[in-house]
Amino acid sequence: MAPEGAAVRPTSDRVREALFGILAHAPAWRRPAGPLPLDAVVLDAFAGTGAAGIEALSRGARAAIFLERDAEAAALIRRNLRQLGAEQQGQVVERDATHPGRASRAADLVLLDPPYRSGLAALALVELAEGGWLAPEAAAVVETEDREAFEAPDGFELVDRRRYGRAALHFLRRVAAQ
Repeated sequence: MAPEGAAVRPTSDRVREALFGILAHAPAWRRPAGPLPLDAVVLDAFAGTGAAGIEALSRGARAAIFLERDAEAAALIRRNLRQLGAEQQGQVVERDATHPGRASRAADLVLLDPPYRSGLAALALVELAEGGWLAPEAAAVVETEDREAFEAPDGFELVDRRRYGRAALHFLRRVAAQ
């Protein structure tokens, strides 16, 4: 379920399927627990409808945290979790991803889908890392408009970039400070 209007732009089914296919099969994302998101804590930042985090839960994530500042969208995520019987695995936090405050737990995988052409993805990654939202070697996937410039911020390395129509997915890994 998604709200009417342009305030929320859910990631297309095609892009979401490609995203999770890459995480499940690319060697860069293998862990002792298995491919992502299996048994991972997932952070869905700029969550909107929560579709990405809910998809992660359906693919074996242990838990999903949904970071969404819009109260109506956050209520929609809670309804979607309730309808799917996933309230115990999902936590909705009504905060701005660029000013998230301190985290109650760190995520192994963060999915960021900020508004296109907003330039907020790099800032959000830095703030989430500083706030303890990301595990030391967390993976991050940022969705941008294909023509939108995006550079990995300090503390992250770009591992891959894929284009799907109007969308681009940037796959990053958090790296330890030297």
